[in-house]
Amino acid sequence: MPNHLPVTKTTLDNGLTVILKEMHHAPVASFMIWYRVGSRNEVPGITGISHWVEHMMFKGTPAFPGDQLDRMISREGGHWNAFTWLDFTAYYETMPSNRIDLALRLEADRMRNTQMPPDEVESERTVILSERGMYENDPRFNLNEELTSAAFRVHPYHHEVIGDEADLRSMTREDLLGHYGRYYVPNNAIAVIVGDFATAEMLARINTLFGEIAAGEAAPPITRQEPSQKGERRVTLHGPADASYLTHAYKAPAASHPDYFALTLLNAAFAGGSSLGMFGGGGTNKSSRLYKALVDTDLAAAAFGGLGPTVDPYLYAINAVARNGRSLAEMEAA
Repeated sequence: MPNHLPVTKTTLDNGLTVILKEMHHAPVASFMIWYRVGSRNEVPGITGISHWVEHMMFKGTPAFPGDQLDRMISREGGHWNAFTWLDFTAYYETMPSNRIDLALRLEADRMRNTQMPPDEVESERTVILSERGMYENDPRFNLNEELTSAAFRVHPYHHEVIGDEADLRSMTREDLLGHYGRYYVPNNAIAVIVGDFATAEMLARINTLFGEIAAGEAAPPITRQEPSQKGERRVTLHGPADASYLTHAYKAPAASHPDYFALTLLNAAFAGGSSLGMFGGGGTNKSSRLYKALVDTDLAAAAFGGLGPTVDPYLYAINAVARNGRSLAEMEAA
């Protein structure tokens, strides 16, 4: 069934951007709240703090105790989760539309009342260190960490979203609370709701719940932009792995630059797939030039490329996994 209803976008008096889109295909609604904070907003000493705060947002508030949150959502037939990336942290709930008010009340409350008990902070420290240890068993994570560290020597894109182990061990509860208080404010957030509702009524409800939250100070700007690169940089990483991995990365424009969309079209022709999704990349496409050059010739077991939409210039990456018995040099020469 075609959906010709318009998208409504407005800004509340406290600076919260609200985007609404009615879709009446099914009695379901999805609510998301995006905060303009990610690993880009971190400095050495607190790398990984945005991801850690995301974890703490599930520890509850006085009105929504952490040990009851999951049951409260699931018993209403809902699903919820969150994710952190370079430029943002986002939280979402998908529920029957006549129950979506629970999501609105929850997100409005934890924007200002999230609890971070000391014992929960230490518990999550252990969880996140374990998560990082799991990632370190994946050679692709290790390669990407070394790659971004070499590509960005000034800009905070140089570190992984999960953070450096040294920082994860030394960060304090006060660091987390400060980060939360600085960035989790309505004028640094975008609320998006799509589904089976009436726009005027929904907007009024969002204004009632979120409109009373005071705006915060403007987030500090990122002033340390990466200088122009003076030449090729190469990183060779040795370690246990079941295959050899090759990545060629090129500096790519920010999503706001006109050339970004030209590059996504180039990638579609060269590597296949779309780079217009949230995290970029389009997976393997057997009809792409890259696949035919590397996989069809038995040089690689897999090959793909892509770039993600970012606030500041990032990377366009071409990745390949060498087939058993073939070398990285052979793939690179192809």
